[in-house]
Amino acid sequence: MARHVIAAVDELPPGTRKFLEIDGRPIAVFNIKGEYFGLMNRCPHQGAALCEGPLIGLAQSKDPGEIEYTKLGEIIRCPWHGWEFDIRTGQSYCDPRRFRVKAYPAQVEPGANVVKGPYVAETISVKVESDYVVVEL
Repeated sequence: MARHVIAAVDELPPGTRKFLEIDGRPIAVFNIKGEYFGLMNRCPHQGAALCEGPLIGLAQSKDPGEIEYTKLGEIIRCPWHGWEFDIRTGQSYCDPRRFRVKAYPAQVEPGANVVKGPYVAETISVKVESDYVVVEL
């Protein structure tokens, strides 16, 4: 899997998300309390821009009438039909056996590791002959 530089850490503070397209795929990268997660920005239900939905928590109940919210800010709700997915794993909470969103690993790396390469510059030799520019390929 190819690695892609998304942003400097200070450009993606906790509680924010960044939308981008990588190799034709719509992706969103989230900063959840200092941890980074990538998620496909397409709901598997009907193709909505999933990651434009609200970040919520997971409502759970051990007993009737008692609701406990966990995973606050870690569940994304589809803006079209309300389907819910875990940002960390892509798991669906509407139909976990059939649906999931592609999750992409994301991590912070020192700038020196990202910048140093290996990069190879393509060079082309150019020379002027009789008032014409000639490129050698």
